[in-house]
Amino acid sequence: MNPFLYIDKNRESLLKTFQELHALAEPSWQEKNTSAYIIEHLTKAGLKVKTFSNHFGIVAEIPGEMEQVVALRADLDALVQEVGGIVQANHSCGHDGHSTMVLYTALAIATSGIVPKHTIRFIFQPAEEKGEGALQMIKEGALKNVVYLFGIHVRPQFEVPYLKASPVIIHGSAGSIRGTIKGLQAHAARPQDGINAIEAASLIVEKIKQIKLDTKIPYSIKMTQLQTHNEASNVIPEKANFSLDVRAQTNEVMNELQNQVKLIFEEIMNITGAKISWSLNDFVPAAIKNSEAINIAAAAITEILGEENLVPLCISQGGEDFHFYTSKTANLQATMVGLGCGLSPGLHHPEMKFQLDALIYGTKILTKAVLLASDLDS
Repeated sequence: MNPFLYIDKNRESLLKTFQELHALAEPSWQEKNTSAYIIEHLTKAGLKVKTFSNHFGIVAEIPGEMEQVVALRADLDALVQEVGGIVQANHSCGHDGHSTMVLYTALAIATSGIVPKHTIRFIFQPAEEKGEGALQMIKEGALKNVVYLFGIHVRPQFEVPYLKASPVIIHGSAGSIRGTIKGLQAHAARPQDGINAIEAASLIVEKIKQIKLDTKIPYSIKMTQLQTHNEASNVIPEKANFSLDVRAQTNEVMNELQNQVKLIFEEIMNITGAKISWSLNDFVPAAIKNSEAINIAAAAITEILGEENLVPLCISQGGEDFHFYTSKTANLQATMVGLGCGLSPGLHHPEMKFQLDALIYGTKILTKAVLLASDLDS
């Protein structure tokens, strides 16, 4: 059967799959039921499936004539957030939709009888929300022999409008600098005998506000958490834990921000006598544009939606661990499609919604993209 006809004929099943994955929402590294659901559908369609003993990621393949691989990636995990007063796993970032589209791309091609020139690989990764899943799948060899890699992400209406799509999302780099300030306790009546961790933290706030990089590239840095363990109000606090949210649109600017933070910490330690220990956590790199992969994705969007519905570029202030695949793998040609779907009020909002028919044309775009890439000589 023609894979695009398969998608149309199985429209209701595809939308039901989305609803079922939405209801299964599981946090990072706990995607057991989500993974089992996808594995069942893949194996029923005759795909070769590889699982892992230490996490719930999946790699499935449709063998091709060549060893070289065209790959498609989806993320499995949900956010943990408060929804209606209850803290729970919740698919407010669209991973349920991404998994649905990649799954049905696999099913459509597998049932078509097409023997692709390149092997087509489907990567379902855990823990995107923690920025750790892509790195784990790289360790597992998920990119072995991969020459082209495609991903997809639903986009807010203001970035990519409904019924349109972009062949590339330019995510920024993001991370959290988490640190501990170690001062010296003293009676509040004798502050000169202590080293106040809160005062050191206030200096961090003031100093990072003074960072001015000579660049037109957007960036931001701000303190988002500060906590002491001091229950008494008449004691100079000795210890404080803090977090800085750090973002930049390019990896080069992110590196410069980290260098500036290091200098600020050194200066404050010299001024106050406090000790500051810190590390960069939850880091994801910025996107690296690849013209060949972008051109393939653009051709697929044009074929499915028409040239008038191609949005050349989607710029996002958010981060995405998909870009570890390109930053850690030489010569990989990769891009992430931005899918317009009428998404509102926004990603990570507990009541995020989008037009579900976007899953149909999103699946067709992915199917067309991997088939186009598979037909190329590499």
